[in-house]
Formats: sequence, C-alpha cells, structure tokens
Amino acid sequence: MNRLQVDSHRLRETAHWLYHESGLRSVNITGRDAWLIILARTCRMFAFGGTSLIMALFFTTLGFSDPQLGLFMSMTLAGDTVLSFLLTFMADSLGRRRVFFGSGLLMSISGLVFLYFENFWILLLAAVIGVISASGGDFGPFRAIEESVLSHLTNPQTRSDVLSWYVVTSNLGSAVGIEVAGRVIEELKRRDGWSEIRIYHAVFGAYIIMGVANMVFSCLMTDNCEITEPVVSIDEGAQVTQGLLSNSDEEAEDEIVRPTTESPVEQKKSRFAEISSKTRSVMYKLWFLLTVDCLADGMVSYTLTNYYLDRKFHLPKSQLGDLMSTNYILGSISTVFAGPLSRHLGLVNTMVFTHLPSSMAVLLFPVPQGIVLTVILLFIRGGLNNMDQAPRVALIAATVKPGERTALNN
Repeated sequence: MNRLQVDSHRLRETAHWLYHESGLRSVNITGRDAWLIILARTCRMFAFGGTSLIMALFFTTLGFSDPQLGLFMSMTLAGDTVLSFLLTFMADSLGRRRVFFGSGLLMSISGLVFLYFENFWILLLAAVIGVISASGGDFGPFRAIEESVLSHLTNPQTRSDVLSWYVVTSNLGSAVGIEVAGRVIEELKRRDGWSEIRIYHAVFGAYIIMGVANMVFSCLMTDNCEITEPVVSIDEGAQVTQGLLSNSDEEAEDEIVRPTTESPVEQKKSRFAEISSKTRSVMYKLWFLLTVDCLADGMVSYTLTNYYLDRKFHLPKSQLGDLMSTNYILGSISTVFAGPLSRHLGLVNTMVFTHLPSSMAVLLFPVPQGIVLTVILLFIRGGLNNMDQAPRVALIAATVKPGERTALNN
C-alpha cells in the first residue's frame, strides 16, 4: 500500500469516526420524520430569533412602557403554557401531526396580527391565544410533542444524539434569524420611506412564512410519528437502562419504569393522557427543579438581554445581531458534544457540569462596565446553556412510558 492509499484509508477512518461520534449517523438511520422535525424547528427558531431581537425594541418604539412590556412577556408565556398544556395532553389522542399543523396555523395568525396592528391589547390577545415568541425561546406546543416524537422514533443508543442535533440545528436557526434580522433592519433604515415601525413589521412577515413552513412539514410526516403502544420486553427494558444511565446514575435506576411483557388492559381511551403514579413521583421532582430553573431564565431571557445591551451600550442593531448570532452558534457547536458527553459521563453529570458554569455567567452578567467582559459572559452562558436539553429529554424518555412522554415533556 503506497502513501496515498494509506492517507486515503486514514481519511476514511477519520470521517467514519466523526460521522459516528458526532451523532449524524444516529439522525440518518432514524429516518425522514426526524429530518422533517429538525427542519421544522430550525425554521421556527429562525423566526423566533428574529422576533427576540426586535420585540422589546418594537414595543418601545410604539411608546409602550416597561411595565407593559413586562406584562406582555408574562402573559405571553402564560398563554403559551396553557395552550401547550392543553394541546400536548391531547396530542396523542387527537393526532400529533394535526396538532403540529394547528400550531403552525396559530403561529401564522399571530404573525399576521403583529404585521398589521399596533394596539397593545390586540397584540397581547394575539400573543396569549396564538403562538408568538416573546423571549426567543420555544415555549409553545411544538417542542414537547417534537421531543416525544423523536424519543418514539429513536432507540436508547441513538436518542441522545438525535436530540442533540435537534437542539444544535435550532440554535443555528436562531443564530441565522437574529443575524438576518439585524442586517435587514440596518439595510432598510438606510432606504427612504422605511420608518422604524414599518421595518419591525417586516420582520413579522418572515415569522408568518416560517409558520406556513411548519404546516407544510407536518403534512409531509408519516404515520410513524403517531403514538403506538408496543409490548416491550424485559431485555429491551434492560437495554434502556444500560444505554442511557452511566455508573454515576445507578441510584436513579430504581426509579425507571420497567417495561413488562404483560398485555395491556383494554380501557376506554381518554382524550387526555393519563400519567401513572410511578411517573408522577418522578415528574414532581422534575417539576420543582425545572420551575426554579425557568424562574431564573424568565428574568434573563434573550429578549430582555438584547434590550439590556441596547440600553446600556447603545449598540447598532447589526452589531447586536452579530453578537447574539455568535452566541447561538457557540451554543450549537457545544451542543454537538452533548451526545458524546452523555455516553461517557452519564446524563445527569452532563446536565450538572454544563448548566452550573452557564448559571454563574448569568449571575456575573451585570458586573462588567465594559462591553468586552459582558460579551465574554454572554458567550459562556450561550455556549453551555443548551447542553443539558438533550440529556434531560433522554432521561425523561428512559424514565416514563411511551404514552406519557408527550404530556410529561410539556
């Protein structure tokens, strides 16, 4: 074998190793529905990224006060929570693809209202009963159902990889959305006839298009996305435990809901998902931890972070877009390693050791008086903040029954 052949062989081996370790192989073998879900969320986060850059600035330009902005964001999150609660509890019985389609329709309708109206109460109503991202996060009904579908389509060996890429591409979507929004705003400002309000309205035009795209993707999904109740063997239950929990997670093993070979008892199917008592015992612990985490995140959302940076440093919108876009790209790059880290460290350790430094960066965020240190803390937060998402969903998927995943993810 000559040198060229040796180098070619090494290159193929390296490419194969990267293909496997990066998790792309897992996404590829999961199939078409996984790609459609990932693409749908990427488009949605593109829209959410654009609105997160301008939402607070849009309200300020309209003359709304800071208390009104706070009320809008709180009520929007409350509306998203209620809507998500209702739809995800009924998604498995109504049909997941139907709920996807309806959610995309609500997203488009909300975008239309923000495109044409400027009255605070009309905008608030559209945000509460529709799907609009006030903070740049994905708090509507989409995410819980998508995570449940991906958990359903994957096995214990591929699940954390697929969920990691689900988060990676969503961060890239947000990064591109923020970057495009910032550049478009600065470009339109240089043109005659474009007021600041009209420019912000134009961003919501893209929001409508992404809502329609989500409706199209839901129509292309197959029956594999819908819930089934397979009979799971003891061997598969053991595989779930071994595949997702490392030695450091063995204490949690007793809490795993063990699948059995017993035939399910025929019952009248409820319109709402029923959650077993074993799952509820795990759910209450997760609720407490996630509630504390979300309480903190709600006070430092990216919409308010953009507003804070704009008020403190008076940055051009294009530069602000560059910073937030880079922040999301760092989050995407780091999340690629969430799957491999989960395999080597365990799900819980990966969640803890990535989320703590991110939280410390948020704690120190107001301290610097210069832009450089502030941006460094912003990048630390953005780079590590999302690395716990895929391991968390994988842990939930291993802990609960397939029919309970959609409701519990919500």
